[in-house]
Order: sequence, then structure tokens, then C-alpha cells
Amino acid sequence: MTLYEELQARGLIAQVTDEEEIKELINNGRATFYIGFDPTADSLHVGHFMALCLMKRLQMAGNRPIALIGGGTGYIGDPSGRSDMRNMMTPETIQHNCDCFKKQMEKFIEFGPDKAMMLNNADWLLQLNYVELLREVGACFSVNNMLRAECYKQRMEKGLSFLEFNYMIMQSYDFYHMFQTVGCNMQFGGDDQWSNMLFGTDLIRKKLGKDAYAMTITLLMNSEGKKMGKTASGAVWLDPEKTSPYDFYQYWRNVGDQDVLKCLRMLTFLPLEQIDEMDRWEGSQLNTAKEILAFELTKMIHGEEEAQKAQDAAKALFAQGGDLANVPATTLTGGDLTEGAIGILDLMVKCGLTPSKAEARRLVQQGGVEAGGVKVADIARSFTAEELSGDGVMIKKGKKVFHKAVLQG
Repeated sequence: MTLYEELQARGLIAQVTDEEEIKELINNGRATFYIGFDPTADSLHVGHFMALCLMKRLQMAGNRPIALIGGGTGYIGDPSGRSDMRNMMTPETIQHNCDCFKKQMEKFIEFGPDKAMMLNNADWLLQLNYVELLREVGACFSVNNMLRAECYKQRMEKGLSFLEFNYMIMQSYDFYHMFQTVGCNMQFGGDDQWSNMLFGTDLIRKKLGKDAYAMTITLLMNSEGKKMGKTASGAVWLDPEKTSPYDFYQYWRNVGDQDVLKCLRMLTFLPLEQIDEMDRWEGSQLNTAKEILAFELTKMIHGEEEAQKAQDAAKALFAQGGDLANVPATTLTGGDLTEGAIGILDLMVKCGLTPSKAEARRLVQQGGVEAGGVKVADIARSFTAEELSGDGVMIKKGKKVFHKAVLQG
């Protein structure tokens, strides 16, 4: 099976500009390709995970990845798939986020001479003179075609700012610049980036008379058609300080029965033959498939030791007398208590189980919260310093989310 055939079998390929040329390039390790990551936060998240997996697969086959950090495009903000404009970030925030991305990617992609490259488009975009840019590439962009692009459709409903309108030009210029300077001949990205990518290949053709190629990968959606990687409290981050290895493991352990095989194919490096065997699994066997998925992905991001701890902790919660040492815990101090106690609503927010007291109130009122093995029926329930001392209080949210609150001794 060729690399391209494997990508197809894993359900990763959405759209391509020239299938035969792309097959030839990636199957023979001749693609120097880039994927862009705009620094909109100080951590990569599950939405970036599939792109990182693709980069790794292609690198393992001898192709050269370029991880392009959007230190320049981050000043504008990608309007793709958004109904409102992104918040403007300060240069300091953008640089901090770029530094965080770099550290995370270095754990995943092999960088170095003749290996993967990491570039920052701030290095060329922030040096551009606006009038010179217009004269160089402005005539290559049809405004009529730009306004028809899929990536602008949602923004057009509420009003597309001129700031965002320039994003497509900047992304196209990135491809054009790297084609000339580092021999980048392909761009990969999410399916929502298709319009931007086509304009990049078109710019290279018009300016240089040469061909470049683009391929989009399938967006990671669940069986209900919603993007995966979101929870009630927000994104599932790759930074262990923002999403603990246990919570990361639990997210994948709890995917729907209809989604587990798809996730195994798209995100793990397990042989397709092994995954195809699981296609026949039913009932409780699907839980085993979910454990395999969760372990493999947690190992890729956080290492085998953390993956094992997360798996042991998850199993302990459903076993009498299991070792709960690795269950996520929040350490409280005396300053978190009021008159020697803390209410259940404040405690759930403090532990990161809900984003707000209003959400915590709703969960309690619906009977979805237990503490110390007892259902919490009263939103006024509070916990004393004595209850929180020692082993602390184990809180259960819904059927599968556990968290321990412990008062610092």
C-alpha cells in the first residue's frame, strides 16, 4: 500500500488539486510541504492534532514538513468558519503563543537539517511595504472570486472587515514566498482552508509560471456532525497544564461508539489491519477499542508513563479499592474557604469541572453531581476543612468525570 493509498484508507483526504502529481510527490518522498498554525492561544489543541499526525506520517515516508507559525497572519486573524471577528492580540501575546507552539511541536515532529523546518511568517510579512505588496501581487487576485470563496461566507452575513479580507492574500503570499525560498511545493490544511490554498497555488502559477499543489484533510467530526475536541468547559488542549493527561485520556475514552473506529484510523499509527479487525467488535469490546484509542493518543502527546497513569486512574475509579493516586486533583488552601467551608458550586468551578457557578447549579439541580459517593441534592451543600483534609473529597460529574478536592495540610 502506498502512502497516498493509506491516507485514503484512513479517511484523511478531502480535496486535492492534482491527484496524480500529489501521489507522485508524497509516495516518493519528494514533497516539501507546509501546514500553518496561527497562534490564537498559548497551546495547540485537538483541532491541530490531526495536522500534526499528518505531518508525522509524511515525514516518516521521507517528505519534508514545514511547520509555519503564523506570527504575521496572527495580526489579522483567519475568518474561515467564523461568524464574528477574532479578538486583536498584542505583539507580545502573539510572540508568547508562537514560543509555546514551538515547544509543543518539537516533542512531536523531528526538526533539524534536512528534516522538518519551523518558520514564522512574521519574518517576511511584517517587513512588507503595503504599496509594494499591492504592486507585486494585487493584480493576481480577483475580488469577485475572493468574495465567492467558502471561507468568507459566514463572515459576509455579519459583515466582513477589510482587515480579514486581507487574510487570504497573506496566506497566499506565504506559499508564494516559501516556494521561492525553501522549495515548498505543497500545502496541506483543514478542509475549511480550501479556498485560501487554491489562491496560493494560483498566485504561484501567475507570478512564476510554475505548479504547486494543495490537499485538504477531513475535519475531525463526530457522528452528530460536530467538530471534535470541544467539551462543556472548552477546548481539549495538548498542554498538560490546560488539559491534564488524565482528562485528555478520558476525552478519547468517552468518544461515541460510532466514532471510535474513525478516530483510530485517522489519528493513531496502529496498522490498518489491526483496526479493521476491530470493525467486527461489538458491545463491551467497543470499550476496549476506546481504551486503546485513549492510550495511544495520550502516549503520543504526553508519553507512555503519563498514558499508563491515566489509564490506571480511569480503571481504578470503576474498581473497588483501586489506586486513585493518579486521579486529577485540585489542592485547596485556607484562602479558598469562607468561614472554614466551601460550597459545592464554588468547589466545582475551582476544580475546573464547570466554567461557571451557573453551570454547576444546573448540574446539581439535574442530579448530575456526586461528592464522596453521595448525590448532591442541595445547591447550598458545603464542605468543611475537616471533610476536605486527608484523602479529600471525590467529586463525580455525570457518569464518567471524576475529580478530587484536597485541602492543603
